[in-house]
Amino acid sequence: MMVPAPSPLLVPAGEQRTIRVFDLEMGHEHVRFLREPGALAQILGVEEIDLDHVEIFPVTDLEELGLVGYLRDGCGITQEQLDADAAELKSITGYVLLIRSRALRGRKTRLTPANQIRFVGLYREAGADWARDLAAAATPPESAKPYSAPRPSPRSARSRARRIGASVFSGVMAVILLIVYWLAK
Repeated sequence: MMVPAPSPLLVPAGEQRTIRVFDLEMGHEHVRFLREPGALAQILGVEEIDLDHVEIFPVTDLEELGLVGYLRDGCGITQEQLDADAAELKSITGYVLLIRSRALRGRKTRLTPANQIRFVGLYREAGADWARDLAAAATPPESAKPYSAPRPSPRSARSRARRIGASVFSGVMAVILLIVYWLAK
């Protein structure tokens, strides 16, 4: 769904699986400049940005798929989120900028995009909520804790030890008898 851009855009710390879409209202040369180290960070008003998690491309490269199809099929955005902004996303004809949460390395960030960068919307990727799953995995169940198994009574522990000892003694005696029998032949 299209979220109006507050000025500036605030990105919370630890944000995950979120994509921000921007319409780049600038010419080809300016867009090429954004791929230079530090240029995009400067135009967004941040200290640094991980370009491995940023996409800049002309919408025409998507051909029949279109930007809505790319966000749905290529980025895992649900159709329900895209339906609300379909007209807005289809109206983009030039270059588009996609910024994934990982580009900001989980830090609380304040984006202050230049005038040529128009915020279109914020979308959440579908999938497992790993942060919640990791928190649940951090607390092991009671049965996984050391010494959490029920302790046997002293009588059953002695009985088990006798059975094990008798089994080992029988095995050793069988081996000795086989060796004696083989040597006696």
